[in-house]
Amino acid sequence: MFTVTPIPAFNDNYIWAITLPEQMSIAVVDPGDAKPVLIYLDENELELSAILITHHHNDHTGGVGELVDRFNIPVYGPASSPFKGITRPLKSGDTVNLFNYPLHVQEVPGHTLDHISYFSEQELPQIFCGDTLFLAGCGRLFEGTAKQMLEAMNYFNGLPDNTEVYCTHEYSLANLAFAAAVEPNNEDIGSKIGNCESLRQHDKPTLPSSIGQEKKINPFMRTQHQDVIRAAQQFSGSQLIDEVEIFAAIREWKNQF
Repeated sequence: MFTVTPIPAFNDNYIWAITLPEQMSIAVVDPGDAKPVLIYLDENELELSAILITHHHNDHTGGVGELVDRFNIPVYGPASSPFKGITRPLKSGDTVNLFNYPLHVQEVPGHTLDHISYFSEQELPQIFCGDTLFLAGCGRLFEGTAKQMLEAMNYFNGLPDNTEVYCTHEYSLANLAFAAAVEPNNEDIGSKIGNCESLRQHDKPTLPSSIGQEKKINPFMRTQHQDVIRAAQQFSGSQLIDEVEIFAAIREWKNQF
């Protein structure tokens, strides 16, 4: 199993450092800023061996150039990306061999059209999902459609329940507040709010989440549940039958929340 460590960046980003126990090389996911990565490497006497990119937004790619200049390493990322710093382009079905373990690539457009995720199918599975899936939330639809994002949620729903979810923003409390508005009687959401509040009071990350947990608290992965359907219809003021319409309604509700 990979050891995964958060490197905080900007106001609420996490750059994930991936390594194996007793190994002195790491890979990083979505280094929007090189400085905190360089500090982390220096403080822990580590070497950077690879960069994984999920999508082109600058808060996920802004530090790539400086890190590549320093370390001359491969940059994995979506083949369809407008970001020009990717040297190992990837699409669904591809595999990244990271420290002799496979990471399976899946295209998950919605937030952006080029968005991909990386899945590690080890004893404790792990998914690096960028800005597509969050704890109790999902990314804004900047480029893609509600149908594309719902298909991404269906992909995540199909992963093992014990899969650790490594997204790249500390949005958990805001997402949980919205989830509670959608499902005020969901006790799992209420319990998770208390847990996350305690973690943040001690300046600790609320991540990783897990797929099993998200199935219980994330409205964007619960669009077939009657309480979510009713809430979406109440927000839209119309009868919603199609699951894409339900997803689109709660995504628009979240935009306004």
